[in-house]
Amino acid sequence: MNNEHIALPFGDGPGGRSLTMRGPADMAEALPYLLGFFPDDSIVAVGLQPPGLHQGGVIRLDIPESAAEWPAAAEETADLMVRLSERQEQRPVQVLLYLCQDPAVRGPGREHGPPVAERLRPLAERLRQSFESRGVRVKESLCVSAGRWWSYLCTREGCCDPGGHPVRREPGPGPVAVAATVAGLAPRGSRKEILAGLAPVGPPGAEPARAALARAGAGAGAGPGAAQGGRRPLDRREGARLVDTAVAEFMAGAVSLDDDRAARLLLALQDRVLRDRAAEYARPAELAATRRLWSFLATRCVAPHERLAAPPLTLLAWVSWVAGDAATARVVLGHTLRRAPGYLLAQLLYESMNGGFAPEVLLASIEEERHRRTERERAEGEVAAAAEREAAPDPSPGPDLGGAPGPGPDQAGGGGAEPGPGGAGAGAPARGKARRGRRRRGRPVAGSPPVDTPPGPASRTADSTDTAEPPGDPAGPGGVGPDGVGRGGLCRARVPGPAPRAASVLPGVRRPRGASGVERGQGRAR
Repeated sequence: MNNEHIALPFGDGPGGRSLTMRGPADMAEALPYLLGFFPDDSIVAVGLQPPGLHQGGVIRLDIPESAAEWPAAAEETADLMVRLSERQEQRPVQVLLYLCQDPAVRGPGREHGPPVAERLRPLAERLRQSFESRGVRVKESLCVSAGRWWSYLCTREGCCDPGGHPVRREPGPGPVAVAATVAGLAPRGSRKEILAGLAPVGPPGAEPARAALARAGAGAGAGPGAAQGGRRPLDRREGARLVDTAVAEFMAGAVSLDDDRAARLLLALQDRVLRDRAAEYARPAELAATRRLWSFLATRCVAPHERLAAPPLTLLAWVSWVAGDAATARVVLGHTLRRAPGYLLAQLLYESMNGGFAPEVLLASIEEERHRRTERERAEGEVAAAAEREAAPDPSPGPDLGGAPGPGPDQAGGGGAEPGPGGAGAGAPARGKARRGRRRRGRPVAGSPPVDTPPGPASRTADSTDTAEPPGDPAGPGGVGPDGVGRGGLCRARVPGPAPRAASVLPGVRRPRGASGVERGQGRAR
């Protein structure tokens, strides 16, 4: 690493601080603060932008287990860094590279040995070639392993200790740690530690959770877009009540749901419309409660129902991002896309984060949809109440007809509440009004089929792996579908710049060789 200084911004907004790194020791110490966690088993690239080599984009990908995949991984890393930077209309001129991996076997005398750094050297060289072929010079390339670092660009004989250099300085923290602490930043542990709290529950809770999912109708392959074991699809109004009630209970301090309610809620969230309704709960007072709720639901996705976890994990990443915890959001989104490749909402959020967008861009859209939905539901409630009042029999006494009894409620007379065969009762006009009111608001009339209008060619909003829903949007974005549930949502939010593509490569997610739009290495969930 030469003597050019690198400015790294710490903190958010105009009040954030910048740190000037002057060598690889600073660079190694800065790594967990750049991401908010320590990226084990990872390739990390930090783009450097002019003027002054300020920090640009930061991406992370898994290190492939097989060395045969390293050339493709290097090309993918360089391509992704350049492509994401160009979306911000500025290419990086240089890049910092990290290869992070701890020794597979630890024992006396082996904790700080050079085997990891030497084993990954061919990958470091491939990365250098891939970036330089795109006109991006590698400013520094480090291996970070077991609390020590090595430079792959150090060529002077006797310059670097073969055993590496310690990342943590003695007797106190270095300038990077001090600047980050002053800015209010702190690493949240390693990627594995973050994901450990979201692992499916083990014995003795696993079996009751598995039995509840079976009772709810989850098949062995259930997941977004999978059939629910032949079970009648959950009514969206019932699903909306499940979501609203669970959020209200967690805001009141609850930390769990009973197994059957958790199972029914997990199946409800496989529906895109209900999942997007759940994503609306992202106001400041709701964030702590919803983070607990979505984390709890993710732990209930026990084998063989792990794929049910994609919606709650994505919702957890969303509210974590809104709450300012981008580190957890990145880790959880990467984990979700390894388990459920092609899950569009997770891809949209991941690309939005790595494209430099702020969550407020999406928040404004779903807050607008939430306001429309609540106003619509209030109006529908008023119409339904008015219809019930009109349909109710008049309690006022009728004219005195000399005591002659009128027809009973089950007779065909005009004064009954129900019509007789071939006739119309007093309630018929009111019921007609109620039917017309529902029709005007897009609510289904009993016996009428849903209106299916295929989305136009520009539509990018249907999750390719979400539970099937009526393919049309008769009421338009933000409107109401034939089941009376709103059709807006996070996937319809307008994000500035090019639209995220479902087939794009995302940090932490890899595509198999020769595949298109399918991430590589999805079976290796760590």
